[in-house]
Amino acid sequence: MKTAHRVEPAITHFAISGAPITCEKYGHGHINCTYQVKTDDGHAYILQRINRYVFADPKAVMENVGAVTQYLRERAEDPHEVLNFIPADTGVYYHIDEAGEYWRCYEFADGICLEAPESDTDFYESAIAFGRFQEMLREFPAETLHETIPLFHNTTNRYRIFRKALQDDLAGRAAGVPDDIRFALDREHEAGTLCSLLDSGELPLRVTHNDTKLNNVLFDRRTRKALCVLDLDTVMPGSSLYDYGDSIRFGAATAAEDEKDLSKMGINLHLFQVYTAGYLAACKSLTPKELELLPLGAKIITLELAVRFLTDYLDGDRYFRVAYPEHNLVRARAQMKLVADMEAHWDEMQAIVAEEAAKRN
Repeated sequence: MKTAHRVEPAITHFAISGAPITCEKYGHGHINCTYQVKTDDGHAYILQRINRYVFADPKAVMENVGAVTQYLRERAEDPHEVLNFIPADTGVYYHIDEAGEYWRCYEFADGICLEAPESDTDFYESAIAFGRFQEMLREFPAETLHETIPLFHNTTNRYRIFRKALQDDLAGRAAGVPDDIRFALDREHEAGTLCSLLDSGELPLRVTHNDTKLNNVLFDRRTRKALCVLDLDTVMPGSSLYDYGDSIRFGAATAAEDEKDLSKMGINLHLFQVYTAGYLAACKSLTPKELELLPLGAKIITLELAVRFLTDYLDGDRYFRVAYPEHNLVRARAQMKLVADMEAHWDEMQAIVAEEAAKRN
């Protein structure tokens, strides 16, 4: 067989259609090593080597991904709504090569991804995608999934780590940021609300995506309708409020998460309503308690990230990559400003949620 490019041997272990003829690096992802493979009968696939440094247990990641996508495929009205992972010759959704590297393969889904919405419709469609993802998985036994990143959105634990960083003060920076520390500590009790309600059963345990940014939605090139949700590596048990909240934090903010000019950062209530409308239109199964707490989900997820940035700043920037010494502090302050602006517009946010929830009835 003549090949135009070297074909990664791992592809031969997956049940693809046709023989591979090209294998080229694909996309701009920074975590997994990704290739697009084309075959002699016109099919295309994505082949990925999973980053074992980021995902310490690739087997657990792929067991989650396989279980969730199989469940979704059995219920999707349109097969394009779900990534179609290809089983390996061992019957599971991954192949382990001689070097111990984990590989996976799924059908190439042609479409576009956006780093920022180019219209309100784009943001609305992303909400439809994530809302639909949540709705289709409403009866999936979330407790059967692995917690691949333990305590990821356990804000109570994030504060425990923050207090230790404050006590240790490894980089000697605590004395210079008293106002930032006070802002975080003043909201510590409220930050644990979702954890407490999950523990008590007042909030249902659901399957959550945990990275609900716009660029994890695939759009149809022609219609700009949302096709499916991408990047399922962080699918875990959690609360719907985590996913909704992170979408708002990222997509309805008026500035980038590392904006230095805090006067530019705030909550865009119009985009907040656009996303809420789409999410609730697609996700009909949210409980009254979940609906009530949607604004709090946005606030807590934003606060959680602020605390994580501030923790890393106090620790000497050991987790998040920084471009300059104060980068994590700038990030923390931008998220804190967003939290403060949510608080200033709290009644409006609650009214928007109530208005959109009423439209479903």
